[in-house]
Amino acid sequence: MEERKIMSLGRSSLVISLPKDWTKLNELKQGDVVSLAVQRDRSLVVFPGIGRKKQSRELTLHIDPDERDIMIVRNIIACYLNGYSAIRLVSKRVFPATQQRTIRRVVGILYMRIMESDAKSMRIVTLMDESQASVISGIQRMHTIANSMCRDGLESLKDQNVELARAVYSLDDDVDHFSFFIIRLLRRASLDPALANQLGLEPIDCLDLQTLVHRIEQVADNATNIARQVITLAGQRLRVSEPLIKLMLTAGGNAFSSYGKAVEAFFSNGFGHSDEIIEQQKIVQKLGREIASWAFLHEKKNPFIICATCSIRESIRRVAECAADIAEITINRAYKPEH
Repeated sequence: MEERKIMSLGRSSLVISLPKDWTKLNELKQGDVVSLAVQRDRSLVVFPGIGRKKQSRELTLHIDPDERDIMIVRNIIACYLNGYSAIRLVSKRVFPATQQRTIRRVVGILYMRIMESDAKSMRIVTLMDESQASVISGIQRMHTIANSMCRDGLESLKDQNVELARAVYSLDDDVDHFSFFIIRLLRRASLDPALANQLGLEPIDCLDLQTLVHRIEQVADNATNIARQVITLAGQRLRVSEPLIKLMLTAGGNAFSSYGKAVEAFFSNGFGHSDEIIEQQKIVQKLGREIASWAFLHEKKNPFIICATCSIRESIRRVAECAADIAEITINRAYKPEH
């Protein structure tokens, strides 16, 4: 790191000179204007020019005609999460119909649009102004959806209500929309001090918030799985016995309540109940053993009911784990050093 001495200019001004190599790199000359931003850690960042927009980052992604759909999805998502504002997809031959459907589906999930398209290439871009986004607001909205999925997922299990279960299942894409966009923002903010400053984030916030987003997404995935099992059982015209339903509702109620409290504590910076949330895992695990025991002993050895029950039990256990993880982050953040 280069050091420069502060010099006096007149009676009240203090100045430092700009490195010559830096001014050449940014094509600055005498009389040009630079902009300054004070960071949250009290450091000062110098930007080359007022209102000068950074060039959009574009990448060309070559897709093999025989490439699997899952790899196409993963590669596009990876480019998106790493901050590329435009992705050009190129194939040696005509895109098969399955690849076209896959690309259009993932574009819809990522808040992107297809701006150019022909038989062998597509150009997709993101139209979001990231500097105007609110990470905290986005995460809270994401949590609101996930929390409603938990609540309605248990309600669909209680009444074995297929229509409600389908409604829960359909909300999973909405959570994914928020998840991808917020993680993209956090990854960019961790590398771009200017964006981090605009978003009001410190580097350590990016780590904590990314973990929080992953846990909320996992909670939504597990609520979706509960709904999926309700739909599957209804398709087989099977009903779970009332005692087993009550056990699962008790375990699910504990896990989902812990999750809601954990997120609330995270945003309120209060960790008073964090230890209680972490300990709640043990209760959910104990109930999980009772659920498995009842399913194997009392459900007429029906493989569909036993498999669905074990899957629901596992989802409930994972939600309790996510709640405990969020509570641990909250405790860690309580002792974050002040700048």
